[in-house]
Amino acid sequence: MQKNPHASIPEDMDVTSQAIQFVESITFEDIPQEALRIGTRCILDGVGLFVAGTDESSVKILAADAAEQGGVEEALLLGHGKQKVPAALAARVLGTAAHAHDWDDSQVSVDPDHMYGLLSHPTTAPLSGALAASQKVGEVSGSTFMLGFLTGFEVECKISEWLFPQHYKRGMHSTGTVGTFGSFVAAAKIMGLTGEQLRCGFGIAASLAAGIRVNFGTMTKPLHAGRAAENGLIAAILAAKGFTADAHALDGPWGFFAVHGG
Repeated sequence: MQKNPHASIPEDMDVTSQAIQFVESITFEDIPQEALRIGTRCILDGVGLFVAGTDESSVKILAADAAEQGGVEEALLLGHGKQKVPAALAARVLGTAAHAHDWDDSQVSVDPDHMYGLLSHPTTAPLSGALAASQKVGEVSGSTFMLGFLTGFEVECKISEWLFPQHYKRGMHSTGTVGTFGSFVAAAKIMGLTGEQLRCGFGIAASLAAGIRVNFGTMTKPLHAGRAAENGLIAAILAAKGFTADAHALDGPWGFFAVHGG
């Protein structure tokens, strides 16, 4: 996806502000046709992974836990027919299912100097967050859904590219960490967050982002993706209600980049 041609972003603007301006200003009409084709493929692939992951023990445990917790009926619970649960819990199950087999698509670095060519699985978190957010909001158009998903996808990929290779070398699992921003942006776009809400949402997401590589090979590894989807949506929900966070969460002195990348 290209930067919104109608938005002039000053080069000296801090990264957090650039991200906010990009998310707030981009429209469906700004998305290139090639990006729409790729986005459609990613969505179809992601839906297939949701289905494939449904029978995994990790997903069954999480789905049963979500059903047991119950709560406001906002989004369908994967593998449980018409049962609905809070949107954030639904997102957790979706994200975990999509990553359960490690078949989700991979982002390839554009920097030949990166020792790790694969940066993250960029569809899982924003797609899961977008699906859950759309059900929470209700009556979301296809173009709004696609815009939210692709905007989250783009932001996640840009942050992943910036952080590598230091982020991964430190033992962080980017699908869980950076995926949180992908889900947040997707949900925020669908929910119509603007200005200060977006700024605070990035800050909330930065503090909720998590995932360490020591858990590779266990049920917790795909849970990283599930929690990214869940926490990104939580960040959007809280920001929409006026919950506050630091104004420079990405590139502040103790911000996400300094702590996780530098």
